[in-house]
Amino acid sequence: MSDPILRLEKVSKSYDRVGPEHQASKLQVLKSIDFDVYSGEAVCILGASGAGKSTLLHILGTLDRPTEGRVLYNETDMAKESDERLARFRNKELGFVFQFHHLLSEFSALENVMLPARFAGQSEAQARERALELLQLLGVADRRDHFPSELSGGEQQRVAVARALVQRPKILLADEPTGNLDTKNSEQIQELFFQFRLKFGITLIVVTHDINFASRFPRRMVLKDGHWN
Repeated sequence: MSDPILRLEKVSKSYDRVGPEHQASKLQVLKSIDFDVYSGEAVCILGASGAGKSTLLHILGTLDRPTEGRVLYNETDMAKESDERLARFRNKELGFVFQFHHLLSEFSALENVMLPARFAGQSEAQARERALELLQLLGVADRRDHFPSELSGGEQQRVAVARALVQRPKILLADEPTGNLDTKNSEQIQELFFQFRLKFGITLIVVTHDINFASRFPRRMVLKDGHWN
């Protein structure tokens, strides 16, 4: 078997508690987590609220650094890289979809999708072509000139998915990506995740409370009290 594309080794994460009643104590969210993910896998992370799922996803996506342990992408310890290097890495290698779409209100749907490609140095024409292709695949190309406030919740999340995919990331990380959608839109977005995984060969890591969504993943991991259950 090939080496994992992503590996966590003994990753822990703690935060300083605030307030005089805590007397400089720490809150330990993750406790010595080991985790291997191979290219092309689809992995679902489950757990109760407060189990550390979002913290784990942020560390996997280099949005946060572990207090202890190593975060390896193709054997490079990303926890030791500079913030600038990590920003370039995220832009090139990773895509993110969150429960809230985080679209920029002053930009159209098309402009929102183009942003990561433009940040990476692609020409406006190249970025526009790729963004339009994705909006078409996601069924919202006719809404490309609309602003987020003019889009439905399902349309906003489709645009957010397009933005996450515009750089053709190796890994797509999603935190409750359908948590704010109705049943119909949730099912449609979930199906699109698996379609794009096959189409682009993406490694998929998703945090969800949706048991039906989770049941579609060949690999499911349960986090409890900061470690695997």
